[in-house]
Amino acid sequence: MSGLIGKKIGMTSIFDASGKNLPCTVIEAGPCVVTQVKTMEKDGYDAIQLAFDDKKEKNTTKALRGHFAKANTTPKRIVREFSRFEQGSRKSFGEVLTVSVFEEGEFVDVSGVSKGKGFQGVVKRHGFGGVGDSTHGQHNRLRAPGSMGASSYPSRVLPGMRMAGRMGGQKVKIQNLQIVKIIPEKNLLVVKGSVPGCNGTYLKLERWS
Repeated sequence: MSGLIGKKIGMTSIFDASGKNLPCTVIEAGPCVVTQVKTMEKDGYDAIQLAFDDKKEKNTTKALRGHFAKANTTPKRIVREFSRFEQGSRKSFGEVLTVSVFEEGEFVDVSGVSKGKGFQGVVKRHGFGGVGDSTHGQHNRLRAPGSMGASSYPSRVLPGMRMAGRMGGQKVKIQNLQIVKIIPEKNLLVVKGSVPGCNGTYLKLERWS
């Protein structure tokens, strides 16, 4: 596995060789700094820690300032671990990774936090159909959840019942998004399709062997 931390810039469209218009997402991927290398002997598992996006030193704790100083880099906003590696893809401490770790045409998994949609009803949150007909005395029930359980037994709402509640704002992974274009001079990655979150959301990009 090779990976980077990125930031969602926005969506656009690109025409492929056959003239088909492809919906695409533009991601600023890297540069990321290897701020820690974890080993089985010392930490109990193998992983590398990447950091991305500069942060003001005055807004960084003294402990984190020292952590980033060891890697000879400025304070960063986002730190993520990558725990699986392709053969020969282990990175060294302090190494800077750019968008060049990926190639056009290959597929990546993108994970991030989805857009928060607030408190929503069952029609929007779970796709309920509602009553479907406003006749026969139905009043203001078109988007209601309906019955939620029996009466005398079990006399309660069972756990896991699909009801209204907060929607979105959860970690989501979209798998197998194809890289359509790479712009190395601007550290931009263009992938086919959509990714979680709004513009400015931090993303974790992973390529699996």
